[in-house]
Amino acid sequence: MVNPGLSTGNKLVNSVKISFRLPYLTQWGQSLLVCGSVPVLGSWNVKKGVLLSPFHEGSELIWSGSITVPKGFQCEYTYYVVDDKKNVVRWEMGKKHELRLPEGVQSGQEIEFRDLWQTGSDALPFRSAFRDVIFRQSWDSTIKTGVNHINVEPEAESILVQFKVFCPNIEKDTSIYVIGSNTKLGHWKVQHGLKLSYFGEFVWLAECVMQRSDFPIKYRYCKYGRSGNASIENGPNREVSINSSRREAKYIYLSDGMIRETPWRGAGVAIPMFSIRSESDLGVGEFLDLKLLVDWAVASGFHLVQLLPINDTSVHRMWWDSYPYSSLSVFALHPLYLRVQALSENIPEEIKQEIEKAKQQLDGKDVDYEATMATKLSIAKKVFDQEKDLILNSSSFHEFFSENEGWLKPYAAFCFLRDFFETSERSEWGRFAHYSEDKLEKLVSKESLHYGIICFHYYVQYHLHLQLSEASEYARKKGVILKGDLPIGVDRNSVDTWVYPNLFRMNTSTGAPPDYFDKNGQNWGFPTYNWEEMSKDNYAWWRARLTQMGKYFTAYRIDHILGFFRIWELPDHAVTGLVGKFRPSIPLSQEELEREGIWDFNRLSRPYIRQEILQQKFGLAWTFVATTFLNEYEKNCYEFKEDSNTEKKIVSKLKTSAESSLLLDGEDKIRRSLFDLLQNIVLIRDPEDPKSFYPRFNLEDTSSFQALDDHSKNVLKRLYYDYYFHRQETLWRQNALKTLPALLNSSDMLACGEDLGLIPSCVHPVMQELGLVGLRIQRMPNESDLEFGIPSQYSYMTVCAPSCHDCSTLRAWWEEDDERRQRFFKNVMESNELPPDQCVPEIAHFIIRQHIESPSMWAIFPLQDLLALKEEYTARPATEETINDPTNPKHYWRFRVHVTLESLNEDNKLKTIIKDLVRWGGRSIPSEDSQVESSLISASSVADDVSKKQQFAGTGEKIRHPSEFNGVPTKDPLAVL
Repeated sequence: MVNPGLSTGNKLVNSVKISFRLPYLTQWGQSLLVCGSVPVLGSWNVKKGVLLSPFHEGSELIWSGSITVPKGFQCEYTYYVVDDKKNVVRWEMGKKHELRLPEGVQSGQEIEFRDLWQTGSDALPFRSAFRDVIFRQSWDSTIKTGVNHINVEPEAESILVQFKVFCPNIEKDTSIYVIGSNTKLGHWKVQHGLKLSYFGEFVWLAECVMQRSDFPIKYRYCKYGRSGNASIENGPNREVSINSSRREAKYIYLSDGMIRETPWRGAGVAIPMFSIRSESDLGVGEFLDLKLLVDWAVASGFHLVQLLPINDTSVHRMWWDSYPYSSLSVFALHPLYLRVQALSENIPEEIKQEIEKAKQQLDGKDVDYEATMATKLSIAKKVFDQEKDLILNSSSFHEFFSENEGWLKPYAAFCFLRDFFETSERSEWGRFAHYSEDKLEKLVSKESLHYGIICFHYYVQYHLHLQLSEASEYARKKGVILKGDLPIGVDRNSVDTWVYPNLFRMNTSTGAPPDYFDKNGQNWGFPTYNWEEMSKDNYAWWRARLTQMGKYFTAYRIDHILGFFRIWELPDHAVTGLVGKFRPSIPLSQEELEREGIWDFNRLSRPYIRQEILQQKFGLAWTFVATTFLNEYEKNCYEFKEDSNTEKKIVSKLKTSAESSLLLDGEDKIRRSLFDLLQNIVLIRDPEDPKSFYPRFNLEDTSSFQALDDHSKNVLKRLYYDYYFHRQETLWRQNALKTLPALLNSSDMLACGEDLGLIPSCVHPVMQELGLVGLRIQRMPNESDLEFGIPSQYSYMTVCAPSCHDCSTLRAWWEEDDERRQRFFKNVMESNELPPDQCVPEIAHFIIRQHIESPSMWAIFPLQDLLALKEEYTARPATEETINDPTNPKHYWRFRVHVTLESLNEDNKLKTIIKDLVRWGGRSIPSEDSQVESSLISASSVADDVSKKQQFAGTGEKIRHPSEFNGVPTKDPLAVL
């Protein structure tokens, strides 16, 4: 079909042939197509895209195709892998290709665009973490952009070749050259090579007219500094060839992806916002403290500061709200981190004295969440009453309000209603139990009796925004990435579930199956997401959430990324996380089970409680348990009573039954034993489809399973293994490829995924495809045959760390287990001596150095682990440094570092120790003078076939690759940075 405007009658006028060419190895039944922004390429409708045809060129499979377009044509396009019905299998994740025809092209000529498939990793340099922080150049805004296009038409035996490469990491006064095997490319001599021009957004271009006799051309890209220093790109030579048996295009546009360099690697520090301590804070870390932390990070050689979630979590108005992963609002910032001294330049003297007194009272070993929140809000209210007219009428506030009112008004209304009714349980809010725009507007209107209270919440959020923005911009200018945290869930009594109840499955709860953290699984209490409903507006809630986050952060951690493949879903009446199922997943159907000879579904899906089990578990008290909690429905066979048949009902009944705790050594013990009875099942019946079943996790551990006949055991073991490790993989991959791209494309932050736990085999390929950076914790290796991870074998697309906020610190872990400590000392540290009982600085130094020297893109260390490098910071018991206990759903998140940031900034010895480790590990170090370090070295030329043997021409000076002097092997072919 010819595009409109291309023809007059049957005669084509002013038309140009465009050819696409891409090397890509597909699987059987797959094809490549190109789809773009214009009708001739499908207008982004993949079904209407242009299918490409394959052919072999040496060992490569090349896909090609062509279209006819008018002169002056331009568009964007992307390549897709599709099946035989044009269903998308995968697509490019990098930047879209741009197509612009050269001005001098004549009608009837052919232009060939030779591209490389772009993965998510290829887009990483364009993420704000690298573009705006790490690779932010002083020269980038002033360097002359543009390329000198050759406007003359190539002669009959010549071809115009355009070279294009991305190079984000380059020093001032450094140029990019292409050098190669013919005269135009300098015969491998840099000084005589073809110099590229900067075209903006890390793109470097050059054009050159080649004779057909010059082909095939071998070439490479090279950095060349003003002082004569040069570095040649890694890997084999690039090559461009033509088919002499047919007439070739007169224009060949090469898009060569990233210049191939040793991958950029950096280091960072992780600490919760609430754990920071400074001389200015009021009982807890505050956003403005981040400036001091950034100063320390830079002086210690770190390019990144990582935080836990900072959204408002004040659902209950008590210490339970210290849990940072249970958001009251995914948009609002937490008032806890407000610096009240910075609210105004005219704070009255009596309020200043109140602040100083509160600082002394709240300056404790740990955070006093309730007292700190109450004090800050009280002081903030007094300052607000003094200057509210000035602030609320300012242009700055009006700009903030107009940009955020979509979430700010519901948030302020929710906070008012929570305080007015003294609960976040919406069922007790009367007519406000169900959200509506009309009710909201009346509540927040200027005529409302409560308008002053509403405005106070606006005011607090406005100042939190100003203070975090100030810290964020400070970090950017210092070359430090601020990395946030994206929780997997929201509190069921939150602003988001109030305003968008259709986006959540409110009768369910999220968690995790049994793993390293808890043998009984985890129940986080959040409602699961209604992904089907979210997809209807292309995940607008998620996109807005990431856009908001991107105002302050340039990187983020996706909490429990497995939840975007599948979530561990529990009924809302569950307390533990053991008896759940994956959503989505393909259940075992009743028909499938019956074909396998499994038919007694009530026996398998109801708690298996026999008299002998009760006697074993409760001893002499078994009759009391049976009488209080159970009914005997057959001789010696029991079932739970109606008032005790869920975990929540058991908890409730135990609270009102003092006799049970006296008879059975305490409430905790009997609760655990009753839970064991309730969980003694083999199959979980789907409450929404009674003919669908899910195998209970670790079903072989139950006495219900052990009592089955051998045939049933063998069948159920096989189905169990299939359910958890095989049958879901395609479904989970498809689910992730629907949801994750919506997140990744809604902001330009660098995304890292927390991929710990029971990892389906589809997860890591999808993360690699999307350019998501994974997490590696040494004590929790992905490899089932390893007790301790091997940092030197981690892949580049990872963050490595010796510990994280969800486990004990390095010191505490070392002291926890005698035998494990000895195994680590012998197998990892290669010593046959007895290890020290304490994690002395030498031990910490060894483990931290292991991680810094790893190939991982990032080595990020909890601040507590870094403090272990110096003995004076290890006086505090190691167990007190743990941030979270995942086995305790009501853990109090209150850890504070015992040393102030001011003191750390004065400790030059610790900073030097850390910086030396980072430097000798070959990682990039921030510099006040240069944001980006160079890998340039003295050189003048490089010969052909560098991958096998280096030969040199011209001056004979040696060119060394960057990998020769940073000591880190380039294991990944993905050297994107």
